[in-house]
Amino acid sequence: MTERAARAGGQPTLEEVAAAAGVSRGTVSRVVNNSPQVSRQAREAVLRAIDELGYVPNRAARTLVTRRTDSVALVISESEERLFEDPYFARIVRAVNVAVADTGRQLLLAMVRSGDERGRLENFLTGQHVDGVLMLSLHGSPSRRWGGR
Repeated sequence: MTERAARAGGQPTLEEVAAAAGVSRGTVSRVVNNSPQVSRQAREAVLRAIDELGYVPNRAARTLVTRRTDSVALVISESEERLFEDPYFARIVRAVNVAVADTGRQLLLAMVRSGDERGRLENFLTGQHVDGVLMLSLHGSPSRRWGGR
C-alpha cells in the first residue's frame, strides 16, 4: 500500500505535488495562493501536477496560516415559522448571500431559538470558525437577546 493510499482519504499532499512538478513545497504554495512570484514554467508544472494528482488545498491548514476562514455567519434569532413564512427574511437572506458571495466568502446560516442553542453557537462563533457575524432579529435588541447590555 502506498503512503498516499494509507492516509485518511488518500488525498495528495503539497509535498507530493512539489515532487511531481519538480519544484519546492514553497513554490507549490505560492501557485496555490496565486502569488505573482512564480515563473510561468513553474506555475504550469505545478498546475499540471495538481490536475494529475487531484490535489485539493487543505482548508484547515490554510486557515491556520492566514487566520481567515473565508466565511461569514448570518445568525437569525426567530422561529422557523416566522423565518420561512415571512417573505422579508427570504429577501434579506438572498441579499446577504449575494453580498457575501461577491467577496469570495461562504455564507453560513445559523438559526437560534433557545439559550442552549445560543450558548453552542456563541462557542462556535468565538472559536474563530468564521471571519464575521451578521445578526438578524426583529424582536428586541440582539445584544439583549444574547445577554449583552
